[in-house]
Amino acid sequence: MGELMNEALIIDSLKDGFIVSCQALEQEPLFGAELMASMAVAAEEGGAVAIRANTPRDIAAIKRKSALPVIGLYKKHYPGSEVYITPTLQEIREIAEAGADLLAFDATQLPRPDGRSLQEFVAAIRLAYPHLRLVADISTYEEGVAAMALGVDLVSTTLSGYTSYSTQQEQPDIDLVSRLAALRRTPVLAEGRIWTPEECIACLRLGAHAVVVGTAITRPQEITKRFVQAIRGALNHDGS
Repeated sequence: MGELMNEALIIDSLKDGFIVSCQALEQEPLFGAELMASMAVAAEEGGAVAIRANTPRDIAAIKRKSALPVIGLYKKHYPGSEVYITPTLQEIREIAEAGADLLAFDATQLPRPDGRSLQEFVAAIRLAYPHLRLVADISTYEEGVAAMALGVDLVSTTLSGYTSYSTQQEQPDIDLVSRLAALRRTPVLAEGRIWTPEECIACLRLGAHAVVVGTAITRPQEITKRFVQAIRGALNHDGS
């Protein structure tokens, strides 16, 4: 089912939409391409407008089963570098070949493992894959502005709270979404620690192009843990 969407329409198709991040790490119960593909189909049936997926294998499996556009990334750790979301052109090539419609990558100020500057990295991607849309995962306002200046297609707040110098909080970084969206330059995806429909609505009302939710939907062990902790906390409080 998964042919590449017309690149001229793909960004518009996400407007005011709900994107589900279907990812499972190797040590997690739902790890496996076919399980993630089934998760993507469930998200599609529920009304999602796109899927965010990790690894070439998962991307290819999802594209076989779902008609939704896929934001592809490839998490890989290199010695001496904190950048792990699609860190080099090798990962870009693999997720492009797997059929991703959009490419997500770390666009923070952290040094890349291959030594390229962010500007050099984006230019190299554009040269090799001019038809694919680029999603810059950032952690601060300054990184978002820098990514916009490089002409990326979408800026996502994915990494807010995941770099040592970005805002550290349990709630989604709605302020960051609002500040970047207010520039009216590049569409902004709200992503990171979003757990409720109310938080999604707040992000959209403040100008987010679309909202991305992962853990709150596709990681049942974390969802269960959240319920258990809330229940125990409430019962402990009642008994104090």
